[in-house]
Amino acid sequence: MRLGHKRSLARKTPFDAVLFVILAAVLSRAINGSAAFFATLGGGVVLVLLHRVFAYPAFYSHAFGILVKGKPDVIVRDGKFDFQVMRRNHVSLHDLDEDMRLSAHTDDLSEIRLARVERSGDISIIKK
Repeated sequence: MRLGHKRSLARKTPFDAVLFVILAAVLSRAINGSAAFFATLGGGVVLVLLHRVFAYPAFYSHAFGILVKGKPDVIVRDGKFDFQVMRRNHVSLHDLDEDMRLSAHTDDLSEIRLARVERSGDISIIKK
């Protein structure tokens, strides 16, 4: 786990979440005894190192970062929502309403200048 660094295993992006699920599946085999302990542990180390190998080019190359982590999508601009982008990101009007109440402390869409589905899947809201 220490090889992964704090950010590597934070599950902030789908890329991080996939690594976490694969790593958990691999390491569980060592715990329940269905695979050799040290070989499975070595496989887990390789997965964490591969994650770090992908993280470096993603940091230095914006295009590679978009390929690996995705890009944010604007779902509300100047109080008007983009239903197609919301559907593509699986964000319902109820999800948007909830995030408006929790993040922007409003339930009035006309008060929102910009709302994005970030690369992490969170919705960020900027009021007018």
